[in-house]
Amino acid sequence: MKATYSLHHINSATHFGFDADDYSRFKFGDGEVSRYFGTDLADGFISEILTKQPIEKQIVVISSPYSFIPTATFAMKNHFVCRLNRWLAHHGYPVVQETKVHRTITYKEDYGELDAEQRINLIGNDSFHIDKDFLKDKTPLFLDDIKITGSHERMIMKMVNEYGLQNDIYMLYFAELVNKNIHPNIENYLNYHHVKNIYHLNDIIKGTNFCINTRIVKYILNYDHESFCIFIQDQGSNFINLLYDMALGNGYHTIEAYTPNLNFIKQNLLINNNKLIQHGN
Repeated sequence: MKATYSLHHINSATHFGFDADDYSRFKFGDGEVSRYFGTDLADGFISEILTKQPIEKQIVVISSPYSFIPTATFAMKNHFVCRLNRWLAHHGYPVVQETKVHRTITYKEDYGELDAEQRINLIGNDSFHIDKDFLKDKTPLFLDDIKITGSHERMIMKMVNEYGLQNDIYMLYFAELVNKNIHPNIENYLNYHHVKNIYHLNDIIKGTNFCINTRIVKYILNYDHESFCIFIQDQGSNFINLLYDMALGNGYHTIEAYTPNLNFIKQNLLINNNKLIQHGN
């Protein structure tokens, strides 16, 4: 059995049931928005699904696939799990377990601006991997922030079929585009509703609950070099080191378009490290 639950159903290109600025901030790492998105999703899933038909088997929550750098959904997932665990524990059910869907390919293209065909062409050569034995006799909940064309869901179900998983499966989304007359690039409109340029990231990054993710790393590394240099010199060393290490972990140093900005970080990291060494001596 496969069931889908979405907290918000997008039927209009202007009214979404949630704040578009908040969604944009969430996609670029605002941990406070991630907290209430995840909590709201859990509350909706509990009230609309679990209270009517409790899941008896062990629940396993799985965030959207990633390689090294988590997606924005990962931060939302953490709060979803915490809220869900409170309900499960209160009603005597086992608390959540977690696992990961591994993916093998990274790309620089902005998924949100593509149509349905372009999306499936982009990710169609990717492959998703999961621990089949860990999921035996359990109920997986696959979380994602938004469902637009269903391309990622089809990739998940392709993986499910390839692994021969017989589990009951839930696909959970914070929002889902239900009006197919709206172009899929509505996702891009939401993604960049608050973040119009690189400098709009400052208050997110310097917030107390910032959660780095693939979107913000790719956005920064792909930004025009002159603006990037101005932006990065205004950031603290902790963030710059984090950005550089995340980029390496996802193999972004092998993507030519990111090379100028990554080299600038690398050179400045070496300068700063040399200053620290000299100061220590």
